[in-house]
Amino acid sequence: MPVPREIRASDAERQAVVRRLERALRDGRLTIVEFDERTRAVYAARTRGELDDLTTDLPPDLW
Repeated sequence: MPVPREIRASDAERQAVVRRLERALRDGRLTIVEFDERTRAVYAARTRGELDDLTTDLPPDLW
């Protein structure tokens, strides 16, 4: 069952998204400017939906 987008995000979920963004940066999928913008948005995010929106254009996190 999918988690509703309006559920409040936890610190652990924010950290997981930052790790995913770091991998995308290392892989060359994001520029340093994009990484910085998205990382700032991660820490400002209040819901899981906001976090999901920051990674929708990245490939699935398979590793």
